[in-house]
Amino acid sequence: METLLIDCVQNSLRHFLPRNAIFLCERLCAEFPSELNLQLLASCYLHNNQAYCAYHILKGRTQMAQSRYLFAISCFQMDLFSEAEVALCPTNESNAEVPNGAAGHYLLGLIYRYTDRRKSAVDHFKQALSIDPLLWAAYEELCILGAAEEANEVFGEAAALCIQQQHVHQGLQTTNEDRVVVSSKMGLEDLSSRQLKHSHGNSLRDIPGNHHGAVMAGVAAGQPLNGGPSNVSLYSTPSPMPSQFSAVAPPPLCRNGQPNPNTLGGEGSPRSTVNTTIQAPRRKFVDEGKLRKVSGRLFSDSGPRRSTRLAAEVAASTNSNTTQVGGNGTSHSSKYLGALSSSSRLSSAALRSVTVRKTWASESFEEGRRSEAFDDARLDNTASTSCASSSGDDRSLEQERTSMQMSGVTTNGSRGTGGVPELLRLLRTLGEGYRLSCMYRCQDALDVYHKLSHKQYNTGWVLSQVGKAYFEMVDYLEADHAFTLARRASPYSLEGMDIYSTVLYHLKEEMKLSYLAQELISTDRLAPQTWCAMGNCYSLQKDHETALKNFQRAVHLSSTFAYAHTLCGHEYVALEDYENGIKCYQSALRIDTRHYNSWYGLGMVYLRQEKFEFAEHHFRRAYQINPRSSVIMCYLGTALHALKRSEEALEMIEKAILADKKNPLPMYQKANILVSLERFDEALEDLEELKEYAPRESSVYALMGRIYKRRNMHNKAMLHFGLALDLKPSAADVATIKSAIEKLHVPDEIEDNL
Repeated sequence: METLLIDCVQNSLRHFLPRNAIFLCERLCAEFPSELNLQLLASCYLHNNQAYCAYHILKGRTQMAQSRYLFAISCFQMDLFSEAEVALCPTNESNAEVPNGAAGHYLLGLIYRYTDRRKSAVDHFKQALSIDPLLWAAYEELCILGAAEEANEVFGEAAALCIQQQHVHQGLQTTNEDRVVVSSKMGLEDLSSRQLKHSHGNSLRDIPGNHHGAVMAGVAAGQPLNGGPSNVSLYSTPSPMPSQFSAVAPPPLCRNGQPNPNTLGGEGSPRSTVNTTIQAPRRKFVDEGKLRKVSGRLFSDSGPRRSTRLAAEVAASTNSNTTQVGGNGTSHSSKYLGALSSSSRLSSAALRSVTVRKTWASESFEEGRRSEAFDDARLDNTASTSCASSSGDDRSLEQERTSMQMSGVTTNGSRGTGGVPELLRLLRTLGEGYRLSCMYRCQDALDVYHKLSHKQYNTGWVLSQVGKAYFEMVDYLEADHAFTLARRASPYSLEGMDIYSTVLYHLKEEMKLSYLAQELISTDRLAPQTWCAMGNCYSLQKDHETALKNFQRAVHLSSTFAYAHTLCGHEYVALEDYENGIKCYQSALRIDTRHYNSWYGLGMVYLRQEKFEFAEHHFRRAYQINPRSSVIMCYLGTALHALKRSEEALEMIEKAILADKKNPLPMYQKANILVSLERFDEALEDLEELKEYAPRESSVYALMGRIYKRRNMHNKAMLHFGLALDLKPSAADVATIKSAIEKLHVPDEIEDNL
């Protein structure tokens, strides 16, 4: 009965029927209350997105390594990081190993990352990669933390050797298991037991809880049959498949555009991962120690307003080179594991997880079954034709049998490792592109991505990364084109959709942004990317209160999604609630210290509050993370000028101009600084050139009017003030310009005293 129930539960999970699996597994645990069965029940609840149920089932029952791992995943999904850490590394067991090898180290690395222990996080991500070189999610996290080595080093010859050794070891282990069965039972009973073992065991070769297979091999129930590698990504929590835009259901969500050969179960959340950009310059600048408003068109056209770091969530979402088996509901949150594949050996405790059959394993299994059936037929035929064979014949038959089994191992091993060079070559290209992107070397990243094959380049994940790179380069039209292709390639994927909504925000594509938000709502209402898009839609309409509510919902759905915290901060600043804005930026930095947009946002707040030393510190931190952003350089120069360090300010502004010659903001700020230094001729030259880039920017003409007024050229001053008013500036700018016109004939010395 126990074996039958276990088989039914596993079949239900394989067919994505978690409720049926939960019901049957409860019957199993009631009749046979062992920790192994409780592990299976916890796995069922995790598949049904009920981490709290798995938490209560396993709480206090974590003697086995697999129980500790499942309990840690439950805690992680519930943001109980301290309990998850204790489960993986018991304080009372100094020699306790992290369960499930690479997957355990990856999970522990995420815990350390989200509890602001960067060094420990980096160490565990590197350990995970050393155990399983195909654990892409670990390399992705290292890139986000700015600690990744070059992809050629990580996915090089050492990785190929490690993968081959793992596959050969697994093949030898499989042969040894089969040999035990053959030698222990001969005849029809042996054939039926092997068939049962294959149909219920080898199809789940990575299940750490297949103890009924051990019974068939003559081992006591509940003891380990083997300690082979485990596929731990099966502990993802699939959610109901979202509604799609066609009658045909889409293929399973693949987070990084290519399924991991080790897993078919996992989470495809966009981590949010991942790349960030800065907030568009706000409409204030510092002039002689005071903040003055500048027309928004100059600033909104000059640089990005928002950024992202996912985190990756994920999105986690949230996740990396795996296929989501049941949609992209709450499991896509970046706080959940993007990919939990492991090549570590499991102890006797790790004998009851649930997974989906590996592609290469199923091929090897079918071939193994055919080989065994042939062996059995040959054995039966030999027994019927020659009942009294000599001992020499028996020995030769056994030798032939062994050689056939060993050749099967070689065939299966070569089948599993034959594609290793090609796979590692692909990962090297993707990894190097992603690493360069996280270092904000966007053009270099684009050059690497263009080396991909046509099939790999035209996947949702790669096209989203290309769109993010163009977004960081403030090339919104190209970013829009790349994200459009990504949507076409993977309409069900949410990878990069938060960034895409920000692209449309900057392009002021209100209709496209509204349509995108509605599509994301129909795809997955529980994704933080969805509510970021909704918030951007309302923010574009200047409804900042509603936008803030949408961004807050994204935070509630994924507390580790740094981008959502940053967007909340932007809306608080727009509402002039600086205190809450600072709190939101600080929350984002606790999740990701390299989320430079939050450093930039804090700098903007302190600049508005005229706390120039604080502003300079935070802008400099943002500049250290992203030294290629012209907008960050520009505002760092502005803060330096406010601190009376004009020469440093001019040097930084010159760097900003060279970094992005299409951005008019640095040129305007340079002219402003030159005016304060009374270098009027140089300022006028720069403003004349700026008029070519921003011919309808009223603030440029207003500044030229001020210069002509300072030089007592009243007619030209009046002309430029009039041109500035004709361009319909903001109400605050209109008042400033009219005041300057009224005081046109008042000397500057007297005006300053008024």
